[in-house]
Amino acid sequence: MPKDTFNNLSQEKKKRIFEAAVREFSTRRFSEASINQIIKNAGIPKGSFYQYFTDKEDLYLYMWEQINNEKHEAAGGIEIDPEADIFEICVQGMKAAFEWAMLRPDYSRIGISMWNDNSEFMTGLRAVTIERARQQIDRDKERGFIKPDVDSALVVDIIVTLILNEGFFVGLDKESYIKKLSNVIKIIKEGVSMPQD
Repeated sequence: MPKDTFNNLSQEKKKRIFEAAVREFSTRRFSEASINQIIKNAGIPKGSFYQYFTDKEDLYLYMWEQINNEKHEAAGGIEIDPEADIFEICVQGMKAAFEWAMLRPDYSRIGISMWNDNSEFMTGLRAVTIERARQQIDRDKERGFIKPDVDSALVVDIIVTLILNEGFFVGLDKESYIKKLSNVIKIIKEGVSMPQD
């Protein structure tokens, strides 16, 4: 996260640095992104960058947190029911993500490139997301919603692949995207769910 020197900057300068990072990370994968280009676009000296951030990873994490904060505010703080199963969480989460992508396609491109970059840093960020989803599936197993012998990691892989592929192929057609995503999630759910009495 940013150093104290960054936190002491004016809001205008912070915004310039943030927007320069968004521009670079939305057009290049993290592993290909250039600190020099970010510095140039932000209009700051290279030495200043390292007074504000330790490295490119530090800047990316700051940018990612800001994007998530904006997304949460844009959604009006809408929370998904904590008792919902993993499948409802996926569908509701993707509806919100789609709306956000319509408002800020550059943010959406950053998210997509996260899944197309095999750098150690990006692999680690993806692992956190995947682990959260796996834990939700395990929670649903404990609640008796999902068969106990289901491979949680495989279900996560299927869901992630579905979400990413549909995002690429459908593009910005919300109705088609949500309909197909909901139908496939329903099929997956029916395949792994415990029979209900």
